[in-house]
This record gives sequence, C-alpha cells and structure tokens, in this order.
Amino acid sequence: MATVNFRVMQGADRGRAYLDLKLPITIGREEGNAIQLNDERISRFHVKIQEDNQHIVLTDLDSTNGTRVNGLDCQLRILRFGDVIAVGRSTLLFGLREEIAERLGEGLTVDHLSTGSAKDADFELWGLSNAAQLLSINNPEPKIPQKLTPSQAAQLTELLEFFHGQFGTIVDTVKRPEQASTVQVDIATWQLMLQVYSRLSELIRSIGDPES
Repeated sequence: MATVNFRVMQGADRGRAYLDLKLPITIGREEGNAIQLNDERISRFHVKIQEDNQHIVLTDLDSTNGTRVNGLDCQLRILRFGDVIAVGRSTLLFGLREEIAERLGEGLTVDHLSTGSAKDADFELWGLSNAAQLLSINNPEPKIPQKLTPSQAAQLTELLEFFHGQFGTIVDTVKRPEQASTVQVDIATWQLMLQVYSRLSELIRSIGDPES
C-alpha cells in the first residue's frame, strides 16, 4: 500500500508535517480527514488523494473555493514529488526531500526563469545535478541554535517570518503546467528573488563580521 508525505508551507498549520499516510486520504477542515487543516476557506472534505494504476491521483471533491496544483486550477491531477498544492489559504508540498531529489535525478528540470516562453528563457536558476544535490539527504539542513533566550528566539522568529513571507509571494506567483520541464515567473517576481537573495547575503556578512 502506497504512503504519501506532505508538509504545510503556508496557512494556520504552517510547519506541520504529515508523514507516511496510507492511501487513500482526504484533506479538509473536519475531523475524519487524514490531513485536517484549520482554514475556514477549505471545504469540510476538500480533496481526495488515492493510488490508481501506480499513480498518485488528486481529486477535488467539488470544493467551494477549488484546488490549485503548481498555481493552476485543477479538478483531477496526477501528483508528482515536489508539486505544490493550494487549498483555501493553505499550501502543501508533496514529497520528502529525498523523494523530490530522486525525481530531479530522473529528469525533472527547474532550470530557467523567464518573462517569455520557455524557449526564450535566459535566466538559469540551477542545473539538474545541482538541484538534486541541494535536495539530497547528503546535504542536511542547518539546525536552529539551542538554548536561545526568549528575546533571541523572538528575533530569530521575526527574521524567518520575514523571509518566509517573501518566498511565499514567489511560490504563489510561479506556475508550472503539468508535464512542463520549466517554470516561469514575471519580471517583478524575479526582482523580488534578487532582493531577497541580496538581503540574505548582507545579513550573513553582518553576522560573521559585525564591524564590516
């Protein structure tokens, strides 16, 4: 029996992980859902996820506000590791880091940003091998410092909240049609990414060399 993994990236349940869920499952705001989300814009039973013919299939259960996968409205969709599912005000990521890395290694490329068509793309985000390496379990995530004082914890939370919000704006803007091997963002979103990237470099330098 297939199992699936989801992490909530945005919404009231942000940061929660739902791991090794046995299919079929439903997502909604009522008790009885395998993933119950605290979101008034989500229907009581919003979507169903099941296995069929070796595929993981998402079905919108005639929800009031609909379902989006990778920024596109959908009623029925085959899910692939790395897909972003939006229901109500909540956004979920499908798959673990190693599952997404394996998919990248099998040929998914997220390698261009462009204001035009994919064939005119002129901003290289990352190559296939680099993307897989970044998501690999051999490249572990850094840990939060231990024994922070309350004020330090509050400051760190505030900083992470800021960048989480910035990247949330980017995620909400990106669209990737089913089977597409590229993603596209508009120029304003590209500039936002550059601003966030630049600000992070400034913060890293200020922490490592406060007098610079």
